[in-house]
Amino acid sequence: MKALVLFSGGVDSTTCLAEVIGKYGKDEVLALSVSYGQKHSKELEVSKRIADHYGVRYKRLDLAQIFADSDCSLLQGSESDIPKESYAEQLKKTDGKPVSTYVPFRNGLFLASAASIAISNGCTEIYYGAHSDDAAGNAYPDCSEEFNDAINKAIYIGSGKQLRVIAPFVELNKADVVARGLELNVPYELTWSCYEGGDKPCGKCGTCLDRAAAFRANGINDPALEV
Repeated sequence: MKALVLFSGGVDSTTCLAEVIGKYGKDEVLALSVSYGQKHSKELEVSKRIADHYGVRYKRLDLAQIFADSDCSLLQGSESDIPKESYAEQLKKTDGKPVSTYVPFRNGLFLASAASIAISNGCTEIYYGAHSDDAAGNAYPDCSEEFNDAINKAIYIGSGKQLRVIAPFVELNKADVVARGLELNVPYELTWSCYEGGDKPCGKCGTCLDRAAAFRANGINDPALEV
């Protein structure tokens, strides 16, 4: 296989998956989802459904125990509520720290774990869907271009120069990602980004608001809200 894609079933990772499939073909791509102790299983259910839609090989990794002591509001062990406001509003209250839905060093851990799986499956590249909106204001620092450059260098050296980490959207905003996905006919109606686990997206959490704005910027409504 050529490439491993870190995959959560949201807008960004699904667009990334479609991009890589278009580059290499579905038989050369491995989609990897991670269970990290989320409060709901929606993300994992959707990831499997989309992987089946594309016909790619799919694996799931359980790292939940590593985050067991975290008070991140996304996780089962936290009693904190998930904020119902934009990231910009949340950042006004964090004193420069990441937002409460930041899972501690998640992308660093995911990518390091993915490196072992990628090498074991003959992959030479790892892809993930980080973009500039998530990194803005230090909301999710492990989505920044600076982070990507550092983790790519570490994994390249640590893998004996066998493996590279690629974030194709790291310089783009979410509206740009959606624009690319529309070109690729990504089935956005199948995706799930909401931090809540109901039958329908809540429309109020940071990721719902960010996602809706990205679709509006492309002149359409969020397809997930119309299913």
